[in-house]
Amino acid sequence: MAQENVGASLQHYNPLIDDDVKKAWNLPAQWKLRAQLPFGSIEQPAGEKTYIDDETRFRVFK
Repeated sequence: MAQENVGASLQHYNPLIDDDVKKAWNLPAQWKLRAQLPFGSIEQPAGEKTYIDDETRFRVFK
C-alpha cells in the first residue's frame, strides 16, 4: 500500500463499544468486532514507535 502512497492504521476494538457500533452500522448481533483498518493518503511519515518495557507491561502471578 505504501508504494501506492496509501497509509493504514490497524486499530483493535475494545468490547465496550461493540453494542454501539453494531447498532450504528446495523450489524448482526452474532458478529464479533475485532479491529478496523482505516486507510487513506499518507500525509506525513509515521512517527517513531516506542514500546513499554516487558517488565512493566507484563505481570506474572504465581
